[in-house]
Amino acid sequence: MITMATQAVGTDEAHSPPSWLARQFRLWSRTLEPVRPLHAPAGRTTARHSSWPLAHELTSVGRARRMVTAQAAGWGLGDLADTLELLVSELVTNALRHARGPVRLNLRVRDAFLRCEVEDISSRAPVRRVADGEAEGGRGMEILALLSDAWGTDRTATGKTTWFELTVPAV
Repeated sequence: MITMATQAVGTDEAHSPPSWLARQFRLWSRTLEPVRPLHAPAGRTTARHSSWPLAHELTSVGRARRMVTAQAAGWGLGDLADTLELLVSELVTNALRHARGPVRLNLRVRDAFLRCEVEDISSRAPVRRVADGEAEGGRGMEILALLSDAWGTDRTATGKTTWFELTVPAV
């Protein structure tokens, strides 16, 4: 039987450098520490931030539309409701269609923008396609690009966040 000595002669164990495994564990622990599971809200609801976990089922698309429309009206942003509803529908549908596992919808007002985020556990970014006139689908990201002021995808520790922003009308 072969055994490995873990203590070097003449060295102080308290000052020895941590092993590769210990360093990796600390790195990943810090990376994953702030991550909340997608089946839970991203945080506490505030006056300008709401978050909802969505079940991985088709009825979640309608539920997401109703929630963001009601929240926008509650924030006095009813003028954005139609555009918001359409774009949320596209992002949630894409997340349910192309990703497995939980999905979370986040809505917040920051400065002069309403930002909507859909988080899922897939690391694949959405693909913007040019659909021909006969195609039944494939226009979601094109609609997103046309109707939003900005949009994008950010990688997260658990997958990705696809987001868009709409300008909040001046009061």
